[in-house]
Amino acid sequence: MFQHDGHSFFARGIIHIDYLPSKQTINGNYYAALLDPYLVKKKVLFHQDNTRVHTYPAPMAKFNEFRYELLPHPAYSLDLVPCDYFLFPNLKKWFEGKRFTTREQLIAETEAYFEGLDKSYYSDGLKKLENHWSKC
Repeated sequence: MFQHDGHSFFARGIIHIDYLPSKQTINGNYYAALLDPYLVKKKVLFHQDNTRVHTYPAPMAKFNEFRYELLPHPAYSLDLVPCDYFLFPNLKKWFEGKRFTTREQLIAETEAYFEGLDKSYYSDGLKKLENHWSKC
């Protein structure tokens, strides 16, 4: 599983999407609460960049509490953020030209998009990450 700002996926598909309530932003406490169920399992690998919310005290305390090893992430390395180089660009193309009048429509369309992806899409994206990572 890889995690990024409320979007979690692994080699076989999406395992969690957090639809942030309207007019709310992700802060350290919110992010730490998202981490809890996954950190407890201890069978996940988190990949996150070094944005402020990821390095706030609350999420860092969660990683320390569950004894996760954190690897350094190079600053401004968009090529190492799977959501930026393969997940979101394709989702943006899917949404191109579509208009939503309700939050529910947007959520339904997002879920339809992810359900329609071939399972190899995710493993291919993770292989790209491995390739990008080896170049650092």
